[in-house]
Amino acid sequence: MNTLFNQPLNVVNAGLSSFADNLALAGGDVTHLQWQPPALGNVDAGLALASLIRHPLVEHANGQAFQQYLAAQPVLVDVMSASHAISAMAHRKLILHAGPPIEWTDMCGPVKGAIVGAILFEGWATTHEAAERLAADGAIDFEPCHHYQAVGPMAGIISPSMPLWVIENKTNGRRAFSNFNEGLGKVLRFGANNREVLERLHWMTQELAPALKAALKVLGEVELKPLMAQALHMGDEVHNRNAAATGLLIKRLIPALLSTGLPIERIQRVTEFIVGNDHFFLNLSMAACKAMTDAAHNVPFSSMITVMARNGVNPHVGHGRPMVPGASESGGRFVLPGLWRGRRRGRSRRQRDHRDGGCGRLRHGVVAGYCEVRGRHAGGRHQQQPSHAGHHAGR
Repeated sequence: MNTLFNQPLNVVNAGLSSFADNLALAGGDVTHLQWQPPALGNVDAGLALASLIRHPLVEHANGQAFQQYLAAQPVLVDVMSASHAISAMAHRKLILHAGPPIEWTDMCGPVKGAIVGAILFEGWATTHEAAERLAADGAIDFEPCHHYQAVGPMAGIISPSMPLWVIENKTNGRRAFSNFNEGLGKVLRFGANNREVLERLHWMTQELAPALKAALKVLGEVELKPLMAQALHMGDEVHNRNAAATGLLIKRLIPALLSTGLPIERIQRVTEFIVGNDHFFLNLSMAACKAMTDAAHNVPFSSMITVMARNGVNPHVGHGRPMVPGASESGGRFVLPGLWRGRRRGRSRRQRDHRDGGCGRLRHGVVAGYCEVRGRHAGGRHQQQPSHAGHHAGR
């Protein structure tokens, strides 16, 4: 013991951070562990989660899910309006947003601003005040992009008339969608909705999207995985830096645009817009990643995360179809043994679905397949948490 105290000591603090602060103020060398009990201290949930570690079924399922992810081949196949690409948007006033379900009253400012802009863009209202009233009165439906195999940066707003990139995973034939990137500055995805923003959106719909659709007919399908791999070697990370990927895309698009027979002035405007926006490829990379991670979704027993998103208020993490021996399936979602699925009273089913991610209230912890949940734990204090112990900003 004397030998121990004659050596330099480092205290490992696993308690409150204030304990570590006091030791540091006294001149001690201390390492504070950012630690909390598994499953927020719920014993039954913690033990059930522990049973997943190296479980043969989970290990095998994760291997299968990962192979399906690696085998995915995302390809740019078309440009379509959202109402044509997503059938649910054809006959409804439906706006898609980033992250898990959320009600208008709970949305953050930028998402509300982007939705107001989308309502004005669609012509459903002529003033900001009227657009806000439509949203608040329930005249507009709001649903997550991920419920329709779609993604979008930041607010992630997609309305029926907006053009979408159409990405197809050639391995399984499933499609993913993303809106177009507007560039930087005052843009809808950050909540801007003034005349400049709306005029740009209309131009993208009326001139940019048809030109790119025509170019793709000349060019043919564009494999995105090799393009993204090359961009990574050129310094991109295909999220916040897309200069190389956008440049590689431009090399393919410009010759095709010149072969479309479109007026040269129009081709010039389209080219200037793309060249002036280094982030133009971002939305393509997001849709490609969506197609790839969707390939790993719904593998029974898999715990591989396939969705990560946020709406500015709530986070969301989703995975395959996690289940442990003895777990039960409730409404397509899997609840651990000893846990039960309740519902809040006094709210409509639609309100519950928007507030709780379609899961109702789950007491004493949860493992759910694809939702963001709110739980009330044994102590009675309301908390928000992701849907399992373990997504793609947003999206």
